[in-house]
Amino acid sequence: MMPMLTTPLAVTAYTATSALGHGLAGHFYALAQGRSGLRPNDISSAPLACWIGRVDGVENTSLPASLAYWDCRNNRLAWLGLQQDGFIDKVRVARERYGAARIALLLGTSTASIGATEEAYRRLDADGGLPDDMLRPAIHAPNSLSGFVAAALELTGPCLTVSTACSSSAKVFASAERLIRLGLVDAAVVGGVDTLCDSVLFGFNALELVSAAPCRPFDAERDGISIGEAAGFALLERAEVAPDAPQLLGYGEASDAHHMSTPHPEGLGAELALREALARAGLEAAQVDYINLHGTASQKNDEVEAALVN
Repeated sequence: MMPMLTTPLAVTAYTATSALGHGLAGHFYALAQGRSGLRPNDISSAPLACWIGRVDGVENTSLPASLAYWDCRNNRLAWLGLQQDGFIDKVRVARERYGAARIALLLGTSTASIGATEEAYRRLDADGGLPDDMLRPAIHAPNSLSGFVAAALELTGPCLTVSTACSSSAKVFASAERLIRLGLVDAAVVGGVDTLCDSVLFGFNALELVSAAPCRPFDAERDGISIGEAAGFALLERAEVAPDAPQLLGYGEASDAHHMSTPHPEGLGAELALREALARAGLEAAQVDYINLHGTASQKNDEVEAALVN
């Protein structure tokens, strides 16, 4: 059965913060200069010879007093990202237009604030309990990021955390389209945040995926990846609100259940996702100029997300 056409959504605001820089301008200048954001690993609690994409300024970022309960490195990066490109102000305008309960918040994350949990366990008190400053259950939960951003943006609509590894912050676009098409909300804030921590670095290293040198993704002699951190957000509204803005035209989701950590050798999951995205957008492959795939292997299946943005 062919999927129904996607309701086009306008991307009325967007921002990104990564090791390349803060906000869109920071990324533009880094790309224009051909500058890498990688540096030798200086964040893990034990030595690990690799290169990382660490965001500058996270440690010096402070949350407002009203949000201090949520303080951890992951939420600090989220807060730093929300400050860029006037994103918070644009969400405020949308909140005034639709109401806080009519804007969904859909965020992807792999590890949320597990770095704070790691720190807490490294600092157990004499009785084996968490240190007093870490007795904040919300920051040790998988939905810590979404809970924090909902509080920061003063949103009370549907709030969802997606955690499907690399595809997490792509899948939120699909969830947003469904909520808006069904009339459950009028707009959605989507995005994702993940920070570097031991679980990520040593986890990927245990899979023998981390290179000791800066990664070379298109090199025939490549020998692994470099792990980074970033925060990215977008505001989605119905297309008629901003007809000249970039638009989400379609998306595709697929699970081929091939292997716990390896995609199908013939790319069946990716092909299914791409075909569904084209069908939902009502486009032929020849009309697409660029393809960016987000794929992951979860514990039970392989999931691939494809999205078409005009």
